[in-house]
Amino acid sequence: MEPATHSPERPVRVALSNDYEIALLGLAAMLARHPDQVQIVDITTNPNAMLHEPDVILFDTFGRLPGEDAKLRRMVAENDAKVVVYSWDDYPEDAARQAGAAGYLHKSMSAPELVGAIVALHSGEQVPVAGGDDAPTQTWPGQAAGLSEREAEMLSFIVRGLTNGDIARRSYLSINTVKTYIRTAYRKIGATNRAQAVAWGFRNGFDSTDDTGV
Repeated sequence: MEPATHSPERPVRVALSNDYEIALLGLAAMLARHPDQVQIVDITTNPNAMLHEPDVILFDTFGRLPGEDAKLRRMVAENDAKVVVYSWDDYPEDAARQAGAAGYLHKSMSAPELVGAIVALHSGEQVPVAGGDDAPTQTWPGQAAGLSEREAEMLSFIVRGLTNGDIARRSYLSINTVKTYIRTAYRKIGATNRAQAVAWGFRNGFDSTDDTGV
């Protein structure tokens, strides 16, 4: 997708939402490089803590599953801003739309593409889901230990108490794919069982603020 070439009369006011502060800070740093197009007005883990009247709420799904996402539904219900889901394929667009999201943007987008898409969605334009090959640089829990974002997501689900079957069923991934991500995550953090992985997770920023269910 080509970045939007038009400029808004003022920067689009954007709020960022996720259960993990470190994930939000990485996304904020990426968007902050484009102050002429977007202005970050809120960074929050609370679905109804938008204090500065954003135009768009970018809902980063790190550590969330698409099945029955109560937090996303609450975000849509309690805010006037357009709620846009920012995710990978394992949180599909259909699930986001069913929960009331006004838009869906893929994490494969480069920073200019993402900013252009936010501006376009705010203007009421249709935005293709597919992004570019140059994925933006972000941060997430466990990154310093070498975990990929998807491995970190699997660990976040384990810390919340989900079984492999729960994760597979609610994330639209096969059980073998889930097991592969978990196995490689365990190897990177030096865990040999679930209890060790959970303990490591709590020591390293995987204690989610979510209070609405995974």
